[in-house]
Amino acid sequence: MDLSAIVEHGAFDLMCLNKYCRSPSSYTVTSEGERKSSSERKSSSADSGVSLKERKKSAEIVSGQYGLNLLLVGVALMLAVGYHGPAVKEKHLLSFITALMLGQILWMLWYIGRRVARKTAPLEKDARSGTSWIRGGITIMALLSLIMDAFRIGRYIGYRKCMSAALVVYPVVHALHTVSQVHFLWFHIKDMIKTYETFERFGVIHAVFTNLLLWCNGAMSESEHFLKDHKKRLSELGYVNLSIADHGPHCNCSTRACSVFSSSLYYLYPFNIEYHILVSAMLFVMWKNIGRTAHHHHHHQQERPHVPRIRGLSAGPALGLVALASTIAVLAVYTVHVGETVETHDSAISMFYHHGIVLLGCMGLAGALGLLVYRTDSRPPDRSKSASRQLDQEMLVGASVGTWLMCWCSVVAAGVTYSSPSYRWVALAYSLLLVLEKSVQNLFIIESLYRTDEAAETQRPTHAPRATVSTEIFSVSASLSSPFRGDREVHRQVHRQVCVCPRKRPATPVPTAPSRAGTLGWRRRVVRNVTVFLILGNMSLWLLPAFGCRPQYDNGLEHETFGFTIWTMVLNFAMPLNLFYRMHAVSSLVEVFQHL
Repeated sequence: MDLSAIVEHGAFDLMCLNKYCRSPSSYTVTSEGERKSSSERKSSSADSGVSLKERKKSAEIVSGQYGLNLLLVGVALMLAVGYHGPAVKEKHLLSFITALMLGQILWMLWYIGRRVARKTAPLEKDARSGTSWIRGGITIMALLSLIMDAFRIGRYIGYRKCMSAALVVYPVVHALHTVSQVHFLWFHIKDMIKTYETFERFGVIHAVFTNLLLWCNGAMSESEHFLKDHKKRLSELGYVNLSIADHGPHCNCSTRACSVFSSSLYYLYPFNIEYHILVSAMLFVMWKNIGRTAHHHHHHQQERPHVPRIRGLSAGPALGLVALASTIAVLAVYTVHVGETVETHDSAISMFYHHGIVLLGCMGLAGALGLLVYRTDSRPPDRSKSASRQLDQEMLVGASVGTWLMCWCSVVAAGVTYSSPSYRWVALAYSLLLVLEKSVQNLFIIESLYRTDEAAETQRPTHAPRATVSTEIFSVSASLSSPFRGDREVHRQVHRQVCVCPRKRPATPVPTAPSRAGTLGWRRRVVRNVTVFLILGNMSLWLLPAFGCRPQYDNGLEHETFGFTIWTMVLNFAMPLNLFYRMHAVSSLVEVFQHL
């Protein structure tokens, strides 16, 4: 028998007979000085945590200001180019954007090279950001952007005698930027960076605002082209006598394909615009994730039944395909007849508004039905923090502002105008329905993003019995107390220690309540159909303005009330945001459908 153990602990070294229990040597007596030093260490660690948060917040503010100033410099150059003055030319703007793209390419190469050199140190990943289907959609848009770059290079070859070299360097660098950025999105967008945080913040925010500037440049070029066609159409119809200045190349094309390249560019602009705005949103989530720790949500994948995505889909896809087909027909008729005669012009606008009223009314009812289904469900919402989900919510509401401003201007114009065209009151109804539809859809998408996983809830029992754990308690008998008076206090503390060792019992499966599963089944079917219909409806409402169906330019009501200049400014602000809203709503609804 080891008497030293008895003397040291005041008892036999038999505190616990179970192998999972701590040994008595782990029970030590802490002096007052040790307790003080421990509290001081905790206080210093808390202070260091506060200072770390302050440094992180300061780095975010400084890098954010850097990115905003980059954007504002580019916007200032765009405004000067839009004036078509002699001082600032398009080549100056494109040279600035080219330099920004080259800076982003260098940062991405540095980041990828550093990650390759540190293969043994994997980063934490944000599972919610950059899903595979979003990256796939962005890849398709990037391919169309590469085709647009090829058209720009072909156009330059035809007009190379009178065009600056910056106009060919820009598409070449943009193509290289697109390829490298898509590679970065596929393999690194989920990374939660925790090394070189300050430098990486500036690199990511540089990429965010470079893509935002490319988006602004594409939106401005597309709006300018559409406004030019609008002026030409109004002049041909005899509404106004507007002088249309030609700012194109002042030389003859050396090839036969110049006109094809020039006209085809503007059909690809919508895809290029959406590509850059979606990439900037994904990169912004990556910027917000720098220095953060991933919150892993453990779902019981083995308990989820494999439910095919197409099960229960009937009314939603059918109505959505009808809406998409009718939208394509309206787009074709509108673009052909709006510029022919005054009669066909008015009938085309009336057709657009009637189609929009029916489609927006159905979408509003579908969103309200989805919200009603959610109200009948007693499941608590998912309140876990997610940078990507918070950004989705903010972008949905923020992008709606442009459309709401445009709609309320149309409501005012339809209510106070002196002229009374045949489409006056349907234009008023269309504008009011558009405001209501976006409000209801925003509520539906945001609430859907905050729902808990319904597949896991289906397998959860309604009344789960409380788990019971049997314990074995071992202690030392008081008869084994130490005979030494100096160790009596030690003995009292050791005697109070109790080792509680859980003994696991085999888990038995709990049967699922059939009524609960059945209730969730019909809810899932309804929400799935609503989601698919809203996806196709938003795609329809994106196609119309993206390919030239914009009656807000052609109806004349707003021009009469606000004037040509002010109304054009409103539309140049609202239309890009409206296009982005519809595409972002589609991506959010697809994410909702993936979790149903």
